[in-house]
Order: sequence, then C-alpha cells, then structure tokens
Amino acid sequence: MSGIKAYRKLQLGLESTSGSAGAATALWRGTGVPEDRRVTVFPPEDVGYVSGVDRSYQPQLLAAVDFEDTPATFEQLPYVLAAGVKNVVSGAADGAGSGKIYTYAFPTTSANTIKTYTVEGGDDQQAEEMEYAFVESFKLSGKGGGSLPALMLSSAWLGRQLSLSTFTGAIALPSVEEILFGKANLYLDPVSGTSGSTLKSNTLIGADLEVKTGWAPRFAGDGQIYFGRAAHVREAMEVLLRVTFEHDATSVAEKANWRAQTARLLRLLWQGSALGTPGTTYTYKSLIVDLAGKWDSFEKIGEDNGNDIVTGTFRARYDATSNSFAQIVVVNELASLT
Repeated sequence: MSGIKAYRKLQLGLESTSGSAGAATALWRGTGVPEDRRVTVFPPEDVGYVSGVDRSYQPQLLAAVDFEDTPATFEQLPYVLAAGVKNVVSGAADGAGSGKIYTYAFPTTSANTIKTYTVEGGDDQQAEEMEYAFVESFKLSGKGGGSLPALMLSSAWLGRQLSLSTFTGAIALPSVEEILFGKANLYLDPVSGTSGSTLKSNTLIGADLEVKTGWAPRFAGDGQIYFGRAAHVREAMEVLLRVTFEHDATSVAEKANWRAQTARLLRLLWQGSALGTPGTTYTYKSLIVDLAGKWDSFEKIGEDNGNDIVTGTFRARYDATSNSFAQIVVVNELASLT
C-alpha cells in the first residue's frame, strides 16, 4: 500500500545536546516534507566506456525541510525563533499574570546561541528524521483582506542528515491561536524617542518580514561527512521588512526619511485573545516586532482597488542613538516549549 498524503506530519523534539537525536515532543501545525540533500558524485574517468560506469561516492550529507506557509500562531512561532534567532525555550513570568514572555533579541556585537531540534517527517508509509536541525531563514507576511487574512509563517530548516525512522507516538494535537494580520498596529518613531510611541493608523496595507538568520552548516575534516556544527556568519544575516502603505501623509513622510537617510524605529504589534490573568506588562497574547534601521528603497506608486499605494523596504541595522537593532517578542500562556 502506498503512503497517503492525509497521514503526513511534522514533529519536533528539543535536543539536549546539538546533534544527539531525541524523541519528538511537539506536533507542528503546518505542512512540509523532509528532503535528503546528500551529495552523490560520479567521477569522470577515461576507462574506455562510452556509457560511463557506475562508480560513485557520497562525500557529504545534508538534510532540509521547508515548513511551508501556514498561519502563524502565538504558541508555535517561538519554535522557529528559538532555532534561528536565540535559544529561548522558556517564557519569563509577567508578574502574577498567566502570560509568558519569549524575547528574541537579534545579535549585535557577538553571536547568540540557538536551540537545535530533531525533526521527524513523512507519512504512514515511512517516517524520516534529521538531527541538529536549525532555521536558516524565515518569513512572516500578511495583507489586509483576501482569503487568508492571517499572518503567514514559513521557515527553511537544515539538519545533518536524513535517516529512516518511526514517528514518536502519543503526541497530542496542540491548541493554537492564529495571529490575524488585520489586528496589526504600526508605530514609527525617531531613534531619539521610544519605539511604540507613535501609532500610524489606517495606512498599513501589507507587511513582509524576511529574515536570514546567519546560521549555516560548517563542514570540516572531523571524522564525519555531515557538518560538525552550525556557525553564525555575519555576512549571511539580514533582516528586511517590506511595508505597503496607503499613499498618504505617513508614506510621504517616510519617503522623505528615506531620501534623507534618517534612521527610524519601527514597531509592528499584534494582539490576540485576553490572557487568563493580566500581567504587569501584557493583558493579551502578543507578537511584537521591533526594528531600528533605515529605509533602503521605495517603489513607484502602485494601485489597490482604486487607491494609490506605495511599498518601502526597511533594512534593520544597529543604531547607536537608540542602542537597538532587532527584537521579536511573543507572549502566550506556555511555560516552555515542549
């Protein structure tokens, strides 16, 4: 009997030691299929066969899985951030409230550490797993209206190798809450001020946050043909936010800031349902994206249902005045990632 698509699943397990495969503990509420990226070489040789011969070797192992576009949730977004931005797998208490705060500050003068996972994927025919899994890049994107008005999340994961396995059983389907794009709030402030002070209403049409985490596999001669460790490469890290505005006073002002190369503080805030018990800082489940930087470019004026729009690309960079770069905060009611 062949495998059935409806039985596909992705499961994750935190690794106590990077590269030591462990049992999965969490079921990912999204789609994706692992890919074996091992290298196979058929060396050229002059041995008198026009057909070539079947001599081959495999000098390198690598595995990957794309967690495909799925509605982002307050409960599962931290898995991606812990594996790509910073090793934060337990939420900080918010006073006596039930909310737990997960803070992912991007690195500035030194690299962060990240949490690696064992990822299981496949269907009812065959499961496979990869160890030492980390996030190479991820994207959060949304647009007002449309058939899928949630904030969408996708992420690209790499791991050491893909091996035949069996699914860890008895993992409960987790409860999640979708982050709705329409509940976004956009704030823009000078770097001499405080991020989140100045709300810009009725102007945000769409946003696409694209992050290259800077983490990459590092291959070396150490007795194995899979990578020995993941290394953080400054040149490979990039945080870009494309913002689509109504062509209004806000976008006109930000285009002026672009032309003047004026550094800005930008915040995107999404709030969800009320927490069971309000805390000192948070009353609702929340996602906060804080960026410092400058506008990199603005496109020519476009159109959306008869209204003019304009899209700018904001490039996050460390700013000395505000002493900030980039940070993502998620507030949910999970004490830790399982």
